[in-house]
Amino acid sequence: MNITPSLRFSLVVPVYNEEENVQNLLAEVIDVLRAHGPFEVIVVDDASQDRTLERLRQWQAANGADWLRLAALAQNCGQSAAVMAGAELARSAIVATMDGDLQNDPRDLPTMIDRVQAHECDAVVGVRRQRRDTLARRVSSRLGNAVRNWLTGDRVTDAACGIKVIRREFFLCAPRFVGMHRFMATLVRYQGGVVIEQDVNHRPRAAGTAKYGIGNRVWSGLRDCFAMRWLRRRMLLHRVKEEI
Repeated sequence: MNITPSLRFSLVVPVYNEEENVQNLLAEVIDVLRAHGPFEVIVVDDASQDRTLERLRQWQAANGADWLRLAALAQNCGQSAAVMAGAELARSAIVATMDGDLQNDPRDLPTMIDRVQAHECDAVVGVRRQRRDTLARRVSSRLGNAVRNWLTGDRVTDAACGIKVIRREFFLCAPRFVGMHRFMATLVRYQGGVVIEQDVNHRPRAAGTAKYGIGNRVWSGLRDCFAMRWLRRRMLLHRVKEEI
């Protein structure tokens, strides 16, 4: 996909079974970000089993949103695949991501985008200091982040936070695997990029149900951490200095 220089950023939103949230999400995104464009929003539906894609199409048709692009995956592949599909389709050199459940606040994005655009860093990743989740989810997240940092040799406060702003080139050069979206800060650093953390707002889930829990994340997360530990020593980091 060729870059469109006039676009300030591309916002990628992966969704799966969020029929109750997607129309409110789009309305909020355009209300908050309309003054910070030009931009595009790429909503990637991960083969939802409910009316998510139908609701997205209805909203697009009713609002004539030329900034909105919809992508539907052929089969359910997980959040990492949905995020990567959006990054591949993005036409801006700066890619922002946020979850589709309305718990991330798009009001955090302009400052994060400014910092990347000003070359202060290559990525800004969110930290949910005041999480609006259950105690079990908060405790498991803290424990998971501690183990993750120990095994990967990196330090990331909130790896699972969905709101991030990263230069597109770091998405495209990163090794791809299921669960990689939670390791993007580390993957940017492994590639030699500069990552900054920024406190972001976190809101209670308005509708729908969470797609991740302790049971379906512990073992896969631990396996991914060992893979990242191996990758740290084996990852190719070549860059062409000059072609003669």
